[in-house]
Amino acid sequence: MDQTHASSPLAGAVHDLATEVVLALRSGDHLATVCGAAGIDEENRTGIAAARVIGADLLLPSVLYGRHPHPGDVAVLDRAVREFPPKPDAPAATAWSHWHMISTLQRMAPPPPGAAAPAPYAEPDAAWLEGAPWQAFTHQLSVLAPLAVPAAPSAVRQAATNRAVDLSRGFVRAVRRRDWLQAAGAGRWLAAIGGEPATLGLERGLDFVELMGGHDPRVTLHVRAARLMAEARAR
Repeated sequence: MDQTHASSPLAGAVHDLATEVVLALRSGDHLATVCGAAGIDEENRTGIAAARVIGADLLLPSVLYGRHPHPGDVAVLDRAVREFPPKPDAPAATAWSHWHMISTLQRMAPPPPGAAAPAPYAEPDAAWLEGAPWQAFTHQLSVLAPLAVPAAPSAVRQAATNRAVDLSRGFVRAVRRRDWLQAAGAGRWLAAIGGEPATLGLERGLDFVELMGGHDPRVTLHVRAARLMAEARAR
């Protein structure tokens, strides 16, 4: 689902959605609709595909501020889950992203009183992360940065916790390679789990990543999420 051509309709919709998530994170306005502000509803197929790219981060403002998500955003994310299920041969990261979207919907938008709760959606396999070289591990975790949120345990989060030093090495490597999106994703994980070496200087590093890569709203989204989680951990 990744799309790098800024001129494509999908890339434009991803950019707009990520921008609206960033604005909501900055303002804390949980009543505003991310999708509505970007001109996307559940009948807009390009918008639904963009929501699949953004994943569960579509509801990130509500997750981090502990508030109810807008029904329009829930409807778009639910449609993305149904329209773009992972294929049997899909990469593990795609399966995990799909799992996280479903689990976020179940946690943040439970069924109305009296309705039957859906059965928990089983986690995909995460054994492939255990032996991955630290470079590949950082790349995969950065792709799965939407899973780096509070109160969302998973095998991926446990792997990140167990390999915080490897993630720190990956963060530094991504900065040196000027891969701002990977650096922002790795930094978000470190802010969520802690355990990074004190010498890393994560806060200053994230400032630099945002300064250099902030033209991409997905970079800013991860950095802003990292700051909010680090502030919450410090309280």
